[in-house]
Amino acid sequence: MASLAPILETRDLTVRFGGHVAVDGVTCSFEPGTLTAIVGPNGAGKTTYFNLISGQLRATAGAVLFKGEDVTALTPDRRARLGMGRAFQLTNLFPNLSVFENVRLAAQARRGGRLDLLSMASSHRDLADKANDYLARVSLTEKASFAAASLSHGDQRKLEVALLIALEPDIFMFDEPTAGMSVDEAPVILDLIEAIKSQRRKTVLLVEHKMDVVRRLADRVIVLHNGRLVADGEPAAVVASPIVQEAYLGVRQTGAAHV
Repeated sequence: MASLAPILETRDLTVRFGGHVAVDGVTCSFEPGTLTAIVGPNGAGKTTYFNLISGQLRATAGAVLFKGEDVTALTPDRRARLGMGRAFQLTNLFPNLSVFENVRLAAQARRGGRLDLLSMASSHRDLADKANDYLARVSLTEKASFAAASLSHGDQRKLEVALLIALEPDIFMFDEPTAGMSVDEAPVILDLIEAIKSQRRKTVLLVEHKMDVVRRLADRVIVLHNGRLVADGEPAAVVASPIVQEAYLGVRQTGAAHV
């Protein structure tokens, strides 16, 4: 059976900072309904690649295509409205508003309604119900009335994920979503990502250092090293490849990675 047309592509995507090439000619495509983990050692260019895809950085060369359309010149907001969702770019949306209001306003923005900060939740009961559901999914119900700025680091990350799912994007981009979370907090986010994946209606890109998380969640793994795409394939094969073994475990092996 023929594969689906990619929902997202990068073509020779490159960014330079002075004489340093942080992402070097990365060509990659992502099919709908899949979860791809992006791995590599510190400084490999993973987050920079994410920033190029979501628009936080302007590419020096190459292109980003979403649903076949070139979005390379679009701002992050324009890309988000098209359906490209990046977690952890929303940290300080409304820091002085409550956790609940932040999520309700994200749900209202997704609907295209005016962000009326003076409106009562009772006049938007359906939006309030959605907000409560999203908060329950990230285990923040008990902190719904807290100011967003007062949350712990782990709870702020949960809120960022709630904001992202409230926007209902076609692509979910998670950059180390459990970093800084306690052992008890992390499963909430991992279970949520797994639930998104299981529906096979959304595309997920996940930057992650933890190999146990990659093995659990990924359909596919790509490896960046010194800004270049050096491996791409099924998780077991890629994780066992020489370049990943060397980058993560310090195991030096001869020969190139074939995955």
